[in-house]
This record gives sequence, structure tokens and C-alpha cells, in this order.
Amino acid sequence: MPDSIKYPPAYLSWVVWGLGAAFYLSGFYQRVAPAVMTDYLMADFNIGAAALGNLSAFYFYSYVAVQIPTGILADYWGPKKLLTAGAFIAALGAFLFAAAPNILFANLGRLLIGGSVGVGWVALLILSIHWFPPRRFAMTSGLGLFFGIAGAVSAGVPLRILADQFGWRPVMMASAGVSLIIAVSLWIIVRDDPSERGYTSFAPPPITGGHSPASLLTGLLEVFCYKNTWLLSIAPSGLAGPVLAFSGLWGVPFLATHYGLTPAKSAALTSMLLVAWAVGGPLLGALSDRIGRRKPIYVMGCFAACVGWSLILLVPDLPVWVLTSLLSLVGFASGAMILGFAFVKESVPPSLAGTVSGVCNMGVMIGPMVLQPAMGYVLDSNWNGLLENGIRSYHLGAYQSAFTLMIGWSVISAILICFATETNCRQRVLD
Repeated sequence: MPDSIKYPPAYLSWVVWGLGAAFYLSGFYQRVAPAVMTDYLMADFNIGAAALGNLSAFYFYSYVAVQIPTGILADYWGPKKLLTAGAFIAALGAFLFAAAPNILFANLGRLLIGGSVGVGWVALLILSIHWFPPRRFAMTSGLGLFFGIAGAVSAGVPLRILADQFGWRPVMMASAGVSLIIAVSLWIIVRDDPSERGYTSFAPPPITGGHSPASLLTGLLEVFCYKNTWLLSIAPSGLAGPVLAFSGLWGVPFLATHYGLTPAKSAALTSMLLVAWAVGGPLLGALSDRIGRRKPIYVMGCFAACVGWSLILLVPDLPVWVLTSLLSLVGFASGAMILGFAFVKESVPPSLAGTVSGVCNMGVMIGPMVLQPAMGYVLDSNWNGLLENGIRSYHLGAYQSAFTLMIGWSVISAILICFATETNCRQRVLD
């Protein structure tokens, strides 16, 4: 190795990347927190399933809206500023949600949280590009998802226990404080590139000429000229959408009502789904890197998830061990969506990495953004008037009608990914 090339030590790369991952973890926690508090939220704000689905989806409305601007700004501003600003605004949104006197303020809090943490994933991918060798990209992407799922798991049984003990508002207020601590740490420690610490960057050399507004717009338009951008931005919504709609909102009441499980045990099962998702991401990413192919693993993951959801949601009264096994299978298979970020990055020139990552992540989150309120609307449309402790209770047929939306979307994704062009784990350089 020439003396002029001095890559950053591994511990420093992991510290910088780890702080970005911590912010992503906090965002995932906020994303699925309503799932274990459905009864508290419906009672506190006096709302039904449609309004609850909309409250949860306000997170995704702003999250999706910021993805393309985030991809552009990640290439222009750098991840440090994005992550720090996002963490500060997330703290404000969490405070507003926790203190909300009515559903309007709660929606506004969720809107602020979603938009602010929406910068986390793309910024984390950019940190990976700069601080790790290219061969580690799929693996670090999978680990990023693992951190996110860890946040979601903490919003499962632990959050339910804390909410039962202290109330949901104080617990969410504490999460605002955690976001504030993360924001300060990001600003002090994180750097966009190893060169700012005196080391050699792993990122490709920047294209001369900089990022003018015209070039940024041109880059945004250019990424849509590639077929894989479209396919790899739509297909993962059918993997992430059902997972986050089930674990992030409707799984806990469904399991509690129709399998007689307590809210805590229902939360444990949905958390297990997320854990399997977290494990599947890095393992499938590492397998893809090893065999030098993206598409076969992605296709198999899509079809396995589609079959698993069909059995879970349409076959009534499954033995709990079968239900548990199927949820684990679906979660693991859905981890294949993480390949999409390496897949789509390799499908465009390196200068468009941040922009195309934002577009892809926007597509991922369209799934839960649409599914959560849509399923709530279907549930309310099939409600037979039954109330339990003043909260609407929905029969099995209502849930099955709502869950049909999840299955349909997963089928579409499985078909679309079949038309993607394999990159063989090689970065496109020239058009």
C-alpha cells in the first residue's frame, strides 16, 4: 500500500457509522411505537381504526416526502448536517406527540418525527460509502437494518411494559430526550468523510464541477432513466409494507383478539417478526456479496414472503408454534429488501448514489404509508359495532379483508423484481 494511502482505522469507521445507526434506531422505534399503544391511543384521543391508521401513517407521509430531497442533499450537504438536524427535529416532534392535547397535535408530532428521521437511512448509506470498502456495502446496509429493527423491538414488549407502568406520554417524552442526546453526539463526533480526519476515503473520486442546482435536478431526472430504479423502488414496498403494517400497527390487536394473547405476548410475536427481518437483512446481504448475485436471492425472498403472509392471514386458528414459525420465515425472507439498496446503487453511476438511494427508500416506505390507513379504513368499513372497554373490536372477517391488501401488494412486488437487470455486484461506472 502506498504511503499516501492511509485508510481510517476500523474502530473509527464503526464509531462514526454507529452514531448514524443509533439515530436510525431511534427513528425505527418511533415508527412502530403506536403498535403496542393502540388501546391507549384510541381511548385517549377517542378515535377508531381509520383515524389510528392515519395517525401512524403521518410518520410515513413526511418520511416519504423527504426521501428525494434527502438523497440530493446527502450528495450536496453531506450526512453530518442531515443527521444532526434530523435528530434535533425528531426530539421536537416526539415532545409534541407526547404532550398532544388532541389528535391534531398528535398528527403534527408524528409528521415532524417522520420527516426528520427520514434522513437517517440515506445518510447512513452515504457514511457506509465513505467509511467502508465497497465490498462491505451490502453487509453494512444489512447491519443498518439490524439496528433499525433493534429500535423496533425496543418499541415492542419493553415499551408496552413501560407504558403500562408509567403511562405512554412520559415514556414518549423520555424518547425525546434520547433523540436530543443523539443530536449533540452526531454534531461533535461524525464527519462526512475520512479525509476530514486525515485519512483516505473509500468513496469514488467526486466528479469535477460540483453540485449546482441544475446538476442536482439533472441527477434526479437521470436516475429515473434506469429501469432498475423503477423496479427496485416499487418492489421493496411489498416486502417492507406488510411487515411494518403488521408489526407497526395491526398485528398486536389482531393477535390479541383472535388468538387470545395478551398485548405483551402479541407484541412479543410482532417483535419476533422484526428480529427475523433484522437477521435476514445482513445474512442475505452477505450471501449476495459472496455469490456475486443480487437478483436470485431477492426473487426468492419476495416469493417466500408472499406465501408466508397468505398462510398467516388467511388460514384461521393456526397453532401458535406454526404461527410463530411462519412469522419468523416471513421476517427473514423480507430481509431480502435490503439487497435493493446495493442493487440500485450498482445500477447507476457512483455520482448518483445518494439520489437513487433516496428514491429507493421513498419507494420502500410507500408500502406502510398506504397500507396502514387503508387497512384501518377497511376495518372500520367492516366493523359490526362491537366495543370492548369503549374501544372498537373487529371480527376475523374484517381483519382478513384488510390483510388482503398486504397479500396483494406482496404479489405485485414478487412479480416486479423478476424483471430487474442483474448487476453481478458490480458498480456501473459509464452509461
